[in-house]
Amino acid sequence: MATRATGGTQNSSRGGSKPPAKPPSPRKRAPARKPAAKGPAPRRPDPISQLLLGFFKVVAGLWMLLAKAVGSVFRAYGDGARELEEEHRRDGAGLALLGAAIVLASVTWWTPHGWFTELLEALSRGGFGKFAMVLPVALVGLAWGMLRHPERNEDTGRISIGASALFLSIAGIVHIACGSPAPRDEMKAVRDAGGVIGWIVSAPLETILSAWVAVPLLLLVAFFGILVVTKTPVHRIPDRVNDFMHVVMLRERPEPKAKRERRKKDDDGPEVEERTKPYDTPIVEPAGEGPHVPPEPERPLVDEILGDPGPPVLQDFTPEPEPPHVPDPTPAPARSEQLPLNSTGEIYELPEPVLLKAGSALKPRTKANDVVVNALTGVLEQFDVDAQVTGFTRGPTITRYEIELGPAVKVEKVITLSKNISYAVKSQDVRIISPIPGKSAIGVEIPNVDKDLVSLGDVLRSQVAASDQHPMLVGLGKDVEGRTVVANLAKMPHILIAGATGAGKSTCINGLITSILMRATPDEVRMILVDPKRVELTMYEGIPHLITPIITNPKKAAEALGWVVGEMDRRYDDLAASGFRHIDDFNKAVRAGKLVAPPGSERVYSPYPYLLVIVDELADLMMVAPRDVEDHVVRITQLARAAGIHLVLATQRPSVDVVTGLIKANVPSRLAFATSSLADSRVILDQPGAEKLVGQGDALFLPMGASKPMRLQNAYVSEKEIGAIVEHCKGQMEALYAEDVAPEAGPRKEIDEEIGDDLQLLVQAIELVVTTQFGSTSMLQRKLRVGFAKAGRLMDLMESRNIVGPSEGSKARDVLVKPDELPGVLADLNS
Repeated sequence: MATRATGGTQNSSRGGSKPPAKPPSPRKRAPARKPAAKGPAPRRPDPISQLLLGFFKVVAGLWMLLAKAVGSVFRAYGDGARELEEEHRRDGAGLALLGAAIVLASVTWWTPHGWFTELLEALSRGGFGKFAMVLPVALVGLAWGMLRHPERNEDTGRISIGASALFLSIAGIVHIACGSPAPRDEMKAVRDAGGVIGWIVSAPLETILSAWVAVPLLLLVAFFGILVVTKTPVHRIPDRVNDFMHVVMLRERPEPKAKRERRKKDDDGPEVEERTKPYDTPIVEPAGEGPHVPPEPERPLVDEILGDPGPPVLQDFTPEPEPPHVPDPTPAPARSEQLPLNSTGEIYELPEPVLLKAGSALKPRTKANDVVVNALTGVLEQFDVDAQVTGFTRGPTITRYEIELGPAVKVEKVITLSKNISYAVKSQDVRIISPIPGKSAIGVEIPNVDKDLVSLGDVLRSQVAASDQHPMLVGLGKDVEGRTVVANLAKMPHILIAGATGAGKSTCINGLITSILMRATPDEVRMILVDPKRVELTMYEGIPHLITPIITNPKKAAEALGWVVGEMDRRYDDLAASGFRHIDDFNKAVRAGKLVAPPGSERVYSPYPYLLVIVDELADLMMVAPRDVEDHVVRITQLARAAGIHLVLATQRPSVDVVTGLIKANVPSRLAFATSSLADSRVILDQPGAEKLVGQGDALFLPMGASKPMRLQNAYVSEKEIGAIVEHCKGQMEALYAEDVAPEAGPRKEIDEEIGDDLQLLVQAIELVVTTQFGSTSMLQRKLRVGFAKAGRLMDLMESRNIVGPSEGSKARDVLVKPDELPGVLADLNS
């Protein structure tokens, strides 16, 4: 009791006024254990049971360990399979189908041996009936389609649905024709009929509606399956039957009415207003599709009849149509002389497309893309930005990753992370686009570690290039999404190409020239090539498309540009005299014989070819004769579009003294390769972006009328391919040069070497000094508006020719030639 009182005192002091809980007294728990002690003694465990239990535990542990190991192996294989390329997975599926076809053929076409093959034979014949013999052939056909035509795998679902409907309906009809045996009656009769599948399809219909109704319904299902497999709507059945009969009878397919009407409309010739729309883009867009549609694979006519028809990629070699009646022209100027063209009447054959090699196939996804997606996701999570990477588009050189923002998240939060993204993806050439045109997403363009080669042959053989037969169409390359990009130089109408050394500018120039050689004859396009560096364009020497030999002297290049200005004026004189607004309409009238010279004139009209002037290095021309070159370039770019004259200006030094404001204002299309600074990018594109390019053909294309540049990988053409094409062109026709484009200078005299470029100023100075009989340097400065150094040099030249006397300090020099002797002095000077 004393102990209990003591314990109560302690509890009351600790717990306050609350009554104490049940004390943990051992005396209260002791009686609860007494009844257990009064019962029978616990039974000791059996040693054998303990041994068996331990054995089972060991076996279970070993089993779980084995299961875990096997599972990890299979999971590793599964992860590896997911990382396989799409081509390998597709090939694996095709080979698996081929293996299944071999197994089924062994058990259905021959006698099976062994319990497994006998079981497989019973299942196949019991399930498919008579169709078990055809099943291996169907599997082989499906495997062949997956392995041989991978580009048509998107139609596998449609063909599977149609083939399934066709098989089920035929199996049901065959089963009804064989008496509709049931599996419960005699399985052998089921095997000889449509099988269990045929019985499942036909039995309900036959029981409910009778066989006379079931068979027509199944025939309708079979007809539907045929339409789905061949991708034929009901209203196009007559057209498909007609096409099939033409293939069977080996006759030429008639041209569709819509295509005939469209060709008739094209034959009438486009109106000038349609051709010169102010917002017309030089990028070729297929009719009814968006820009840069990926090319569809070419399919023969039989494939078009049997399924998935595509637009045939055929070149149109129809003769030039007759234009509408042309009014009698007014007399043309007598000084007009046209470019000499081929007059021998020989047929010029274009180079074969096989001369250009194919590039590498574009891979839609690689392991590097998954690594970058994880890195971008990690950056967004580290900086607590509510955004996620929703997808990417892999191009030949760079991949554009799409980032979508959460609600109430500023775009600037992602843009300010550009350096962190560069650090995470281990690349300094990261370009952020906000937003992606046409999408509510931010684009992050990151260079590919494994780049793909874009070949000029693939670009020119694409559907988008083959659908337009314009001779000035050139292949540029492929954009970020892998779509082919081609452009019409006649619609640009002039283009400036610039970039740092080694960025791909020269390869682009080669691609443009090669595209012209592949698609245009010398009667359609003539060229003037200016190569001040003397090593870039020498391989094209002697091609029949040239008007003059390749110009390497900058002074002669300025003269050639002056000749182009004269040619442009002559063409405009003919256009104005004949009442046309564009050279294409003039050429159509001449070819149709509707435009003849006025009576009494010896002039003979002939079609004008397009004239393409390519300057490989504008900086060298601007250093030698900046004023003349700028004046000629500006005048050509302002007026030459309707005359069929187009300029391609290239430079590796895009500075303001080379690409002046007047030149930029009149050259609307720009193609920028990688630059070394932001300032150079602004000179080319009037906006940043080119400084972020990775080089080796990576470019930004800003065509006329576009507000945002398009990023593309320029097409590559090798020197071996160029050499083969040039040899073919030389073998077709010899070059016929115009003598007045850049005439060869005669033997230079000593006076020319001494005077240099100051002959005209010297003549003016002599006339001024002799007529006024006053030889003063300051007078030459005022009258000729030259500097002191130039005026002093002119005075020294006149002193060396005994026109003025020696200098006498600040006094004027004595004039030794009288005014009546001036014509003779000038004649001696110019002789």
